[in-house]
Amino acid sequence: MKKLENKIIFPCGISMKNAFMLAPLTNTQSHENGCLSDDEFNWLTLRSKGGFGMTMSCASHVQSIGKGFPGQLGIYDDMHIDGLKSLTDQIKSFDSLAVAQLHHAGMRSPEEIIGERPVCPSSDDETNSRELSLDEVKRLRDDFIFAAIRAKKSGYDGVEIHGAHGYILCQFLSSTINKREDEYGGSLDNRSRIILEIINGIRQECGKKFLLGVRLSPERFGMKLDEIKSICKKIISMQKIDFIDMSLWDCFKYPDNFSKEDPNLEKIMNPEKIEKNLKKTLLEHFTDLDFKNVLLTVAGNIRTGKDVHKIIGAGVDFAAIGRAAIVHHDFPKKVLNNPAFEPLNLPVSKAHLKNEGVSDKFIEYLRFFKGFVE
Repeated sequence: MKKLENKIIFPCGISMKNAFMLAPLTNTQSHENGCLSDDEFNWLTLRSKGGFGMTMSCASHVQSIGKGFPGQLGIYDDMHIDGLKSLTDQIKSFDSLAVAQLHHAGMRSPEEIIGERPVCPSSDDETNSRELSLDEVKRLRDDFIFAAIRAKKSGYDGVEIHGAHGYILCQFLSSTINKREDEYGGSLDNRSRIILEIINGIRQECGKKFLLGVRLSPERFGMKLDEIKSICKKIISMQKIDFIDMSLWDCFKYPDNFSKEDPNLEKIMNPEKIEKNLKKTLLEHFTDLDFKNVLLTVAGNIRTGKDVHKIIGAGVDFAAIGRAAIVHHDFPKKVLNNPAFEPLNLPVSKAHLKNEGVSDKFIEYLRFFKGFVE
């Protein structure tokens, strides 16, 4: 049996002290130019102090036009480096790995925030998004790589490429959003090309000892479970990354009906295989893959000590903790001391959140989630 307090060693040689990762959580706490604020510094470093083996900062946009929400932490310009260096120094002082999540919202960038039409692999009338030119696609690829270089200069141990949740790399992967007819659209190989090029570029520029992960999600935004599993296999076979972060929304749910995802699937997959797939939870779909030496983390409805033990027991290498980390900055310590630990029931008071290092701005953001704040 894996133990939560066991050291985890990644393929690049970097080790993590336990099986707890702070999930990259939108928190709207930083400055509008993307520079780190004291509030975000305090929020993140308190989680490092609370025992997380990996502290992943929230989605950090790699282009100014890729900003997805107010108060987003940026990594698209060298002006961000000084603040990030202070952050990573403090995170690492608590023996926690400092990891940046590289992000671009694409068509999900609000026009009122970025001051122009958002961009997308293909034009989208609903979001008033314009299609990226081929040169802009290549610039986007390069800016993800440049952001990783900037992260390394800022003292981060590594980065995670955000390819989930309907943001721009997920938009490229989606056959319903990506209607391009060049080498970045059409077949699954073409739609996944940009993310594979980013992986290759980061590994080449940042070296073999730089921690590198990829976040994917298998449902919503046009994602198809079998396609995401195919992409996972391809990424694993490259032997260029250290971990895959599967954002499952709910680790313990069963997948959406295959025939609803793709009305043509029944023509290429027999009913027995469809039924077999539907009998497996989303978690099982990914723990059943051969990850070789690549590690697996998952996020989605992991809220109690029992939940953490359940997914680690199922074959996951480490757990990405979101909501429970907001309510308890020292969630890892509490679970290590009590395997049956359960966080406070929601809603929680504003005073409690303030004591847990959650600023007024973050609290206001959390009010959008019904029943979170008292």
